Amino acid sequence: MSGELSEHDTAVLNCVFNPNLPLEEATMLPQEELQDENDSDPQFQTAKEIEIKAVQTVESGNLNEGLRLLNEAISIAPKMPSLYNNRAYIYQFLRKFNEAFDDVTTAINLCSDKHRKTLCQARCQRGLLHRRAERNEQARQDFEIAAKMGNRFARGQLVELNPYAALCNQMLRQVTDALK
Repeated sequence: MSGELSEHDTAVLNCVFNPNLPLEEATMLPQEELQDENDSDPQFQTAKEIEIKAVQTVESGNLNEGLRLLNEAISIAPKMPSLYNNRAYIYQFLRKFNEAFDDVTTAINLCSDKHRKTLCQARCQRGLLHRRAERNEQARQDFEIAAKMGNRFARGQLVELNPYAALCNQMLRQVTDALK
């Protein structure tokens, strides 16, 4: 015996440890971690360095300086989708939801096959913005795309948006709790 779980065993364990997922989602095998491909263009490299500094600045609590840095990076590399996605996060913290929505939509539109990580994150972020504005059908569409890319958060959001799946999962949880 090789010591590896079969596809069926993996699906069963995923159902046990992720009871909030719809059954068809829980039985999917985990996907590889998404990454964006690096661009060797010098402008991209400069913008990427500024983006990293902006994220660190925001994480230390200085939103306005982080916003300034991302604006600078966008002026250098205006077709780099992660810059708009990260600026959208800052706009959300600043409660500028319309600006956040515009930026995250720009990020999605700029994404190509080289930007799978950014696309997945942007779809989740826009899904949340749609939910906040009570546009649940549009939120569901964005979360479905992100979930198909392997994003577990998006899968959980789909469950919350589907009252029947949430009810089934709640009943399954009650049955498994009663068996303990």
